[in-house]
Amino acid sequence: MKANSGGCVLVTGFEPFDKDTVNPSWEVARALDGESCAGLSIKAVQLPCKFKFALKELNRALAKTHPQLVISLGLANGRSEITPERVAININDARIPDNDSQQPVDTSVIAGGPVARFSTLPIKAIVRDLRAAGIPASVSNTAGTFVCNHVFYGLMHRLATVSALSGTRGGFIHLPHLPEQSARIPGIPSMALSTQVEGIRLSIRTALAVKKDVRESAGREH
Repeated sequence: MKANSGGCVLVTGFEPFDKDTVNPSWEVARALDGESCAGLSIKAVQLPCKFKFALKELNRALAKTHPQLVISLGLANGRSEITPERVAININDARIPDNDSQQPVDTSVIAGGPVARFSTLPIKAIVRDLRAAGIPASVSNTAGTFVCNHVFYGLMHRLATVSALSGTRGGFIHLPHLPEQSARIPGIPSMALSTQVEGIRLSIRTALAVKKDVRESAGREH
């Protein structure tokens, strides 16, 4: 169902990177663009996989949409589940260059910022509801140190420090490869796009409905 009024849920995904031609995070985000959930419209924005520009694009989207909820998506190499992230750390430490040929090592995401910023999504309730729907999921305790973590930390820092975004909840969810990517990389687990789209649709619904997260084990040693 398409939205025609109400507030906004901002969902971001990344452009392809590392010589790939597709990124499931953007495919999922754009599949949800224009839908509504609990009376809120879903707005998808693509972010560049570039340390220098990703947060600029995110901040521009936040200022333009004034969302009530923000979910940033990214690709997690080798994971077989949808994994809501618990925490972002204030470090850039790229194992490969980004799409701008930049490879920062041991630099801060936000100079002078806290060591870490935690998600404000109900991550365990999201995992509970995904599993109940038959979608593989678990809480992740590491978002890495590439552009995904960079965006996650930058998002949470902005939500915590910008008064205009007071009350906006947000976080980051990693996705597996798509089957067509896995076909080119033998042994890499994957998940169908339709399953990933439904998983994030359900994650949005849970995030809007659950104000206080559940307390139960929902993790793996990611």
